[in-house]
Amino acid sequence: MTERPSQYILTLSCPDQRGIVHAVSGWLAEHGCNILDSAQYGDPQTRLFFMRVHFADEASKTEPASLREAFALLAPRFSMDWHLHDAAVKPRVLLLVSKIGHCLNDLLYRYRSGILPVEIPAIVSNHRDFYQLAASHDIPFHHLPVTPENKAQQEARLLELVREQRVDLVVLARYMQILSGETCDALRGRLINIHHSFLPSFKGARPYQQAYDRGVKLIGATAHFVTGDLDEGPIIEQDVERVDHTLSPEALTAMGRDVESVVLGRAVTWFVQHRILLNGHKTVVFR
Repeated sequence: MTERPSQYILTLSCPDQRGIVHAVSGWLAEHGCNILDSAQYGDPQTRLFFMRVHFADEASKTEPASLREAFALLAPRFSMDWHLHDAAVKPRVLLLVSKIGHCLNDLLYRYRSGILPVEIPAIVSNHRDFYQLAASHDIPFHHLPVTPENKAQQEARLLELVREQRVDLVVLARYMQILSGETCDALRGRLINIHHSFLPSFKGARPYQQAYDRGVKLIGATAHFVTGDLDEGPIIEQDVERVDHTLSPEALTAMGRDVESVVLGRAVTWFVQHRILLNGHKTVVFR
């Protein structure tokens, strides 16, 4: 049986100019690589160029480190910010949750069924509600209760876990604690939150009761990167459901939680497939 060629995903951004696609595709051809799919976008406002290339190393003679060293010779010509990912390596995702578990359950289902190609080395919570759920999936559960007095200590422990477990992405799956600016900075570009509305509406407690009280006709959810500015990080994905006056706060909550799960699932999937590139306060998402 012929061995399947190794596959990689190259992502890059750089100042827009002529010749970038030609240079990248030429480099791949020179190194015995075949493009499986490619997407690119030039932002006319920021004048930045973004590209994602999924390719196979048909020469099958090159280690990932050697490919990276070789591409590093091309990248400075275009001032590229770039990453080369081995498509066979599953990103490591750490999940944070408090007492509401629909997003956690959905992500664990996607993980266990193979829909979400990740490793989950740990689940962290400030409550103990989901330790049995974590155990049923053979995932270590870390109970880190948070008080005003120990908040800094527990965030330091969280970052220690991220380092120990070589975590690529941290997901706030309805984790109801505000992380410090220092922690947000330490996890910049790899910390995703799900918000229970189109930002910045209905902040704080009981969002669906607020929506009901205002007689909204649409409810939605927003997945975004977390920054030190509360709920103002770059948006990754949003979706809505149309509602009307006949629905109770409980019905709105149930519908809203479904939307939250779907939106967060998409955002995490796109991240681990290396489809999201930061573009200042925005994102470029190659779906």
